[in-house]
Amino acid sequence: MPEPAGEATSAAAPRLLSDRLVAWAHDRDIGERAAVAALIEEGDILARGDVRDLLVVENEAFVFCDWPRFEARYRCVLVLDEGEDAFLTLVLATAFPRLVPLWKVEVLGERRLGIVLRALARLAGCATVAVGVRS
Repeated sequence: MPEPAGEATSAAAPRLLSDRLVAWAHDRDIGERAAVAALIEEGDILARGDVRDLLVVENEAFVFCDWPRFEARYRCVLVLDEGEDAFLTLVLATAFPRLVPLWKVEVLGERRLGIVLRALARLAGCATVAVGVRS
């Protein structure tokens, strides 16, 4: 029996990880939504398998970011350059507000700094922040 239109398409094309994370973050607090948006916008770090293995818990039924596990282990497990470390430190502080040394922005570079600033604007409740803008 042929499948109804739409069902075959959705079964044949699995949802992207970024789409699944956005859907999960939709019901989370504003900090986690901003952190997920920043990771997706930056793209390079979330594309790394070692980062995904440590941060993202997923199977066919669900996906979520395990922030506590990631925060406890990322500096010991991952090989990061200064910019990646600074970016992840600031993204984690967005997901779970805490004190973070602002000197970390010195090593971000212009593109990642823009992403972090947009995440902070989202955290402040600014709904008009441009998403996906790359410098």
